[in-house]
Amino acid sequence: MDFFYTIREPFSQLSAKIIRNSIRAIPSDHKGIFATLFFIIFSTVTGVGIVVPLLPIYAHDLGATGVYVAMIFGSFSISRVFLLPYFGRLSDRKGRKPFILAGLISYTLISIAFVYSDTVNGLIFIRFIQGAGSAMIMPVVQAYVGEITPPGSEGYSMGLFNLSMFLSLSLGPLMGGVIHDIWTMNAAFVCMGLLSLIGVLLCFWLLPPLPEERIRSGPLPAHIPWSLVIKDLDLFALFSFRYAYTACIGAVWCFLPLFADAVFGLSGARIGLLVMLGVFISGILQLPMGYAADRFSRRVLTISGGVVAAAGMFLIYFAASFSDLLAAISLFGVGGGISMPAITALAVVKGEQKKAMGSVMAVMTVAHSLGMLTGSLAAGLAMDFFSLRLAFPTAGLVMVSGTLVFMVIQFRAPAGRA
Repeated sequence: MDFFYTIREPFSQLSAKIIRNSIRAIPSDHKGIFATLFFIIFSTVTGVGIVVPLLPIYAHDLGATGVYVAMIFGSFSISRVFLLPYFGRLSDRKGRKPFILAGLISYTLISIAFVYSDTVNGLIFIRFIQGAGSAMIMPVVQAYVGEITPPGSEGYSMGLFNLSMFLSLSLGPLMGGVIHDIWTMNAAFVCMGLLSLIGVLLCFWLLPPLPEERIRSGPLPAHIPWSLVIKDLDLFALFSFRYAYTACIGAVWCFLPLFADAVFGLSGARIGLLVMLGVFISGILQLPMGYAADRFSRRVLTISGGVVAAAGMFLIYFAASFSDLLAAISLFGVGGGISMPAITALAVVKGEQKKAMGSVMAVMTVAHSLGMLTGSLAAGLAMDFFSLRLAFPTAGLVMVSGTLVFMVIQFRAPAGRA
């Protein structure tokens, strides 16, 4: 009954509650850290988002087949898979700031390398190095946020933080499409570098110095990523869902631009709008669904989001117009908006239980990287051997499988708010 009462409340009252809760979600002495991390991720990921939807078309123009397009995205994920566990675990012992700063500097330098790259193999190599930089940023920043989040507010705090990623990823593709139409691809690379540089400055000047961080003494936490994923069924369920959802993102980012260009002949701006819309809808749902994740079943929210996201992927296959693509991508965005705050909150709780927040967040980011890698590769194979249109239901089947694994494992445990 509480759920239905919340829905019936006037929107203004609900919005006021959300704003008050956001203020209380983070302790006062940590609000500055949270805001700095929020804007570091916002500026950096916006820069990456400018380039991501343009890379498939750029690579295709250089002669890349579907598999090679997938490898440009996959090489980024391969380096992250190998390095994420190491950096996440090491940051638990050595502190967060050095890794975040090093990763941001590498992003800035990589943008320069993109400008001078004019071969498919060069793009694959640069994306591989960029993945190493990302491995020093994302799990470490998420672990930092997890550590300053008070118990009971995991869903809202992580939803608020996820907002920076989703909004920046939604803004980036739209900016990239416009920049590409007005100027050139190199202009998009330069913009990525400038925004990454802003992240460097924010990290250097505004994050607390290393001696003020909560650094764990003693030996490094146990190396948990693969052994714990196998032994801990709850973590394996989180891993499976995150993997499946990101596999769909990989298919969308790699092949929706090609699909929209080849089948519908859309402009760069319209392609950017398509890629942006799903992420934007997910972003604006992060706060209300994070609020819900602290009050209702996180399991149910995750499963519901997975079903909706899978439906969106299947609908892309049946799209016959730009409007159909918009509707399908919007539905996929709703699914991500419902599920991501809940699944991230469950990961924070698991990190607190294991006393290894960096390692657990690294596990989740490994799932993200593997999903991007295998999702884009599966879609690329579907494109090369069958048709470009089949890339999307292929990813939808992965989403269905990941949701089923999560549901079966999670509902073996006693029901609750989890």
